[in-house]
Amino acid sequence: MAFAERDTACFHFPGHNRGKAAPAMLSQLFGPDVFTYDLSPIPWIGNLFSSRGPLSDAQKLAAEVFGSSETWFLVGGSSCGVMASIMATCSPGDFIVLPRNAHISATHAMVLSGALPKYVTPECSSVWDVAGGVTPSQVETAIEELKEAGKTAAAVLITSPTYQGICCKIDEITKLCHSHGVPAIVDEAHGAHFKFHPRLPETALEQGADLVVQSTHKVLSSLSQSSTLHASGHRVDRERVRRCLQALQSTSSSYLLLASLDATRAQLSENPEAILGKAMEMADLARLQIDKFQVNELLCEEHGVMPELEGMRSVTFVFNRETSMEHTERLITALSHLSTTFLDANQSRKQIGSGVITPFAGFSRELSPREAFFAKKRKVAIGESLGEICGELICTIPPGVPVLNPGEVITREALDYLQDARNKGAVIMGAADPRLSSLVVCS
Repeated sequence: MAFAERDTACFHFPGHNRGKAAPAMLSQLFGPDVFTYDLSPIPWIGNLFSSRGPLSDAQKLAAEVFGSSETWFLVGGSSCGVMASIMATCSPGDFIVLPRNAHISATHAMVLSGALPKYVTPECSSVWDVAGGVTPSQVETAIEELKEAGKTAAAVLITSPTYQGICCKIDEITKLCHSHGVPAIVDEAHGAHFKFHPRLPETALEQGADLVVQSTHKVLSSLSQSSTLHASGHRVDRERVRRCLQALQSTSSSYLLLASLDATRAQLSENPEAILGKAMEMADLARLQIDKFQVNELLCEEHGVMPELEGMRSVTFVFNRETSMEHTERLITALSHLSTTFLDANQSRKQIGSGVITPFAGFSRELSPREAFFAKKRKVAIGESLGEICGELICTIPPGVPVLNPGEVITREALDYLQDARNKGAVIMGAADPRLSSLVVCS
């Protein structure tokens, strides 16, 4: 603020010249002030790669609030943090143990680093169409299987919480990893708020994780695309983390995104124990009054309620620190109306489906993600793709979990899942043909 408010003759980027040359439509949308602070990196403030200055000081203050040994601000979202963490711990040919429902950024990291996946498959609820977490015993088995094959795990990546809030036993998993001399990385993108209410789980840092990625923009208040990467202890070479971040982050990082991270840290510092109290109250109220309703697009179109995620068999609602009583009551009313409208009052309630189903069932890998990424490819009709080696990363959005990874054999389960998701209106990402009439396979 101090620098932006100086009376300065501007002969520097960006070209909107502090808003004077900004498109009129954009000025009307944002107002004139936002452009004043959209500055190109300047020495007085520093950039993401500076070792001192206001930006470096801001990251140190964030480390104190979140409880890390060192914190790095991210302007490429948590995807950037996941990729940097894997690249900092894995070299070409190294194995990383990770859940099969890890975010697509983990696959991209394996393409960039040359690391090889040792997947752990979580159970999937057929009732909710939600993948669960992984257990310490599954991680132990994966590490031991690598040892039996004469290999070692260079790192373990755990997603906790998942998109739907399912947490793993991080403390047990980190102790297990450390007993084998393996660093533990936690994709805690959906758990940046855990430290700020006593009823929430302990953070991954508090449970001993070595590298933790958090989406500060999700339940907390920074701008979209801004996240943080935290390091704890000395098992991971922090200088290597910095080098990876330099390779992945923009040299023209947005001061608006960075300032939002610093402002969120300041906001949390004011009253960290109480900042999520209202959100917890609203979530409790909704939880008490919502049972099992049938929900479709009418939720948004007729009642003005926008969920975070509409799955094929479940809906995810997120409560944040400014979720109001009026909006909470609107949600409850909308769900009650839909239930009354679409569920026969005399119909006995029963679960749809039973047991465990998963699009990951029976998957196998023929090529590494990196080999498949650079392999020659061809396009085939989806009916002819069964048994071929997938040449593209295909997932439903959100939450961005790959159904098919490059290098994996295309299975009937994966095809059925994708076609069912498409027919129910899910967004398919990564496929060259979003209609799924064809797939790209490795030659």
